[in-house]
Amino acid sequence: MSLLQSWRWYGPNDPVTLQDVKQAGATGIVSALHHIPHGAVWPLEEIQERKRIIEEAGLKWAVVESVPVHEAIKTRSAECEKYLENYRQSLRNLAACGLTTVCYNFMPVLDWTRTNLALEMWNGAKALYFDWADLAVFDIFILKRKGAEQDYTDEVVQQAKERHSSFSQQQLDELSEIIRMGVPMEGFITLEHLTASIEIYKSIGHEGLRDNLAYFLGSIMDVCEETGIKMTIHPDDPPYPILGLPRIASNKEDLLYIIERVDRAPNGICFCTGSLGAGPHNNPVEILKAVGHRVYFAHLRNVKKDQSGNFYESDHLAGDVDMYGVMRELVAINRERKEPIPFRPDHGHQMLDDLNKVTNPGYSAIGRLRGLAELRGLEMGIEKSVYSS
Repeated sequence: MSLLQSWRWYGPNDPVTLQDVKQAGATGIVSALHHIPHGAVWPLEEIQERKRIIEEAGLKWAVVESVPVHEAIKTRSAECEKYLENYRQSLRNLAACGLTTVCYNFMPVLDWTRTNLALEMWNGAKALYFDWADLAVFDIFILKRKGAEQDYTDEVVQQAKERHSSFSQQQLDELSEIIRMGVPMEGFITLEHLTASIEIYKSIGHEGLRDNLAYFLGSIMDVCEETGIKMTIHPDDPPYPILGLPRIASNKEDLLYIIERVDRAPNGICFCTGSLGAGPHNNPVEILKAVGHRVYFAHLRNVKKDQSGNFYESDHLAGDVDMYGVMRELVAINRERKEPIPFRPDHGHQMLDDLNKVTNPGYSAIGRLRGLAELRGLEMGIEKSVYSS
């Protein structure tokens, strides 16, 4: 039984069509109702309509990514219980439609963070990039977070000062928008909102955020067990604290803590090689071996880091992540499962004709098609060479 080859699709407004997805070779769709406000119940009829569109195209809605966790839950503020009940009802509605694998994250305020969405590669393709000095420019000079300089090395602070003095206002505005963007189609957070949220999380801290995650998981596990839903937490991206915000899903110890703190079968992991691989402290193969029994979904992409910890998203088989080792372990785990583990080629270079198109950052068609082709070939090679008699 092969892994379920899947593709993230943002819905009817996605520039990449379901026909494109089929031509790329995927059979599973990873999608979400991005037009539903965070925290609101996902209506049954909206879920059914999205499922209908996907199935009429000859594909399967395999994973829901994501059902966003409202900030009131992450901070466990006054409206937490209301949003928890909404979340439980959304899960019930998804299960009623046969959707039982759900991805989410518990990153404070921001989702994934990059500083450049179009780093030009040697071959003219464009990649997503994270640069510490650019983040420091935003943090120190745009956000003006109190004590921000203390979170960076002297070298990075000096680089940030030099860049800030050389950047035009347009460059500063663009940098600010990129960092505040997060997930496509979910809107920008304002500087004022971000500053206020940083203060809230300062009082919550690392242990408090861990406790809030455990409270969230404990509050939904009964529904998950009743309906057959598997929850998969996405690792922090990048996997270390930024902008003074705590991170609690950044390494092997974090992921083990999460699945052991609420030790119930539906509490699982979305194994993202790119997020974990961006941390010099992480060995994705070792992490997968430790938490693989609770991995229900995988994001496969690669990154290339420099000595300062900056990284860009590289070709799927040509970065710091041992993708062969990861795929070999995934194949071994998958062979023990009754249902195939869905994976998707995560992100991809903007390349060829897509360079002339407007696409969601990281989610153009051709770069992901290349990634999926490489990953499918890698999986088949491992199956044939390791498991064929």
